[in-house]
Amino acid sequence: MNPIKEIGEALISDDKRDYFFRPSFANMSRIGDPKEIVAHFAELHSCESSDLLSRAIDAYGVIPEWLASIVLTPEFSKKTISAAMGVMQACCDDDISPLIGELRPSKRGKKAFTYLPGSMSLNDIVVIAQSLITHGIIGKAKVRKLQRNESNSYVNEFNAFEYISAARNHFNMPRSEAEQLSMTEFQLLLNAKYPEQKGFTKEEYDNVADDYLAKKQRKLDKEA
Repeated sequence: MNPIKEIGEALISDDKRDYFFRPSFANMSRIGDPKEIVAHFAELHSCESSDLLSRAIDAYGVIPEWLASIVLTPEFSKKTISAAMGVMQACCDDDISPLIGELRPSKRGKKAFTYLPGSMSLNDIVVIAQSLITHGIIGKAKVRKLQRNESNSYVNEFNAFEYISAARNHFNMPRSEAEQLSMTEFQLLLNAKYPEQKGFTKEEYDNVADDYLAKKQRKLDKEA
């Protein structure tokens, strides 16, 4: 199966087989309950180094050698590693332990653990998990987002079924198809169906406001 990278799908191979990853609404629900999904997202985006590597992949498609040479592998916590592994496994129908390894309890105590590595580095696991969950619950579609639709309020839950139901309603598709949408694809479909929304994006509004204030200041300077 060929992945569509624009909507968050990925194909990762080791020396034995291919693994297909889809950040669909159905797979997001496999991460946990609505609060656990958001908690996984927050945990994965709390590491500055992995976030920097993720932005590099968005910009270049790969991690440049010059960046890899100066960004040290961070000491990921058990929660971060567990969250990343959980997101990747939720997005793949096959057992991916050969890729991501395993976390096993350690004899050193209840909170201690032993990480048995797979073929992927921890950096790669975290960065790929970041991308999957972002495409799955936030979306990365390059569409105009009107200022009235933007919100700075923090939401501590992500209810995948609400978006599945919305997709069925907006696009007249069966549940089985709606469940396979990622948030990025959902946004693209909405934009295609309702392309002529009127209004300013936040950036457009700020530009107009700045231009108005600059003109007003020039007028006041001339009158002074």
